[in-house]
Amino acid sequence: MSGGPPRVALIGANGHGRWHRRTIAELHAAGRLRLVALVDVRPLADEPEAPVPPEAAVFTDHRTMLAESRPDVVVLCTPPHTHLPITLDVLAAGADLLLEKPPVLDLAEHRTLTAAADAAGRAVQVNFQALGSAALTELTGALGRLDPVTGIATLAAWQRPDAYYARSPWAGRRSVDGRPALDGAVANPLAHALMQCLAIAESVTGTPVRPARIAVERYRVRPIEVDDTAVLRLTPHAGPPVLAALTLAAEKHVAGEVLVTGEQGRAVLEYPTDRLRLPGDDALRPVPGRRGLLANLLDHRADGTPLIAPLARTEPFTAVLDALRHAPVPTLLDGDLVRVAGDGPQRVRMVRGVGAVLRAAAESGALPSEAGVPWAATPYVVDLPVQ
Repeated sequence: MSGGPPRVALIGANGHGRWHRRTIAELHAAGRLRLVALVDVRPLADEPEAPVPPEAAVFTDHRTMLAESRPDVVVLCTPPHTHLPITLDVLAAGADLLLEKPPVLDLAEHRTLTAAADAAGRAVQVNFQALGSAALTELTGALGRLDPVTGIATLAAWQRPDAYYARSPWAGRRSVDGRPALDGAVANPLAHALMQCLAIAESVTGTPVRPARIAVERYRVRPIEVDDTAVLRLTPHAGPPVLAALTLAAEKHVAGEVLVTGEQGRAVLEYPTDRLRLPGDDALRPVPGRRGLLANLLDHRADGTPLIAPLARTEPFTAVLDALRHAPVPTLLDGDLVRVAGDGPQRVRMVRGVGAVLRAAAESGALPSEAGVPWAATPYVVDLPVQ
């Protein structure tokens, strides 16, 4: 290991990688790391908040970078279907890794990645950054006030314009070059909502969730290959059920709520804003403080601080994606059910009444088809053995 601050490289420096560049720049300025390389197949986009240090090299090939820059830590922010081969190269080069979510898209790859990290003796942290929330920590510490917990659910209602599905060749795709991509609401923009639920369920039982059954209804309002609206219920082998009601075709924005219900009441966490309401609170209240996952990885390297989002904690999320790989193409919603606003790249499509449907699902634990929603599709159901 090199002397001085850890040498850090970023693979995938455009797009969402610009967010990582800003985080790295703050830690670089604080002396906690030294940015030595950035990699992208395209020319680097300008990022005024994170100028490239003069000593940092820029590459178009990650293997060349690994050989020449020899980073101690790599931040990987490339499309999900590219994660496994690049990650294996990073681990073989002896670097620890902050891996953008989702880590991989099926359980076989997740276990291959885990085995490679173990064999190399390297740390892998998955960038589910909302897991660093102090509000989440306060909620999991207060679960006894709900005891027993009978259900965990999440509701998030966002919009994405046409431009979102033109942002990259893998946008809205089920697979790319024969590999899963699964760029839908569950796997990508609203993944944090489901992961928060899985983290809370882990706190209830003391062990990562082991899914026994996954039932999901998936919908789309565009000719894409994946879901922009989904209601998914995960029944674990032990612990409370988890339900996720998610859309990118909302009429009204809901930032993202996690509802934890027990016999003694209900707690609500608005996970993007870190606001929390526990039984007895009159309203949501801010709980300041988030631990950054790159900073946490640096602490882990320095003194063994536990990782916030290690591979083992995120495996249940990968299990959900593994089940979705074989699901039918989502049901197309159209006609009078869909309202269109705007034009050009900023045109949005909204499902009429979807907010009420998703709210009812999150609060009741019932899928839309079970609640008699007229446009609901037959659920896709997967039963999973004990692993």
